[in-house]
Amino acid sequence: MTSRRAAREQALQVLYSVAVGSREPHDALRDIVGESDDNEQRAFVEELTLGTLEYADEADRIVRPLLEGWALERLPTIDRLVLEMATFELHCRPETPAAVAINEAVSLAKRFSTEDSGRFVNGVLSAVVNAKT
Repeated sequence: MTSRRAAREQALQVLYSVAVGSREPHDALRDIVGESDDNEQRAFVEELTLGTLEYADEADRIVRPLLEGWALERLPTIDRLVLEMATFELHCRPETPAAVAINEAVSLAKRFSTEDSGRFVNGVLSAVVNAKT
């Protein structure tokens, strides 16, 4: 697993811990990332996590009209968090190619959510990219 892929997975775990476990972000980061020797990966996890949390309302505003018959509040928690994190990357991290952000989000959704989540996340994020241009 690439370090960026592992970092995204860890960021999702932190976001889930904050959303479901009502944890403080810095406590969850410390517990999940630990004292890794890879400072670059730790910094990326922290940037993704804190950036996603800060950008969540804006990400939800962007994604909500693209859900086509779904209510954001009714989405599986993992799907919502993956969409928020990927939307943050797409809008706030121009150094990440859109295709990479989408592929990584789809991979996370397939691994941690429902059978149909990968296809759903792919469609919504493709619409986010198209709406952005």
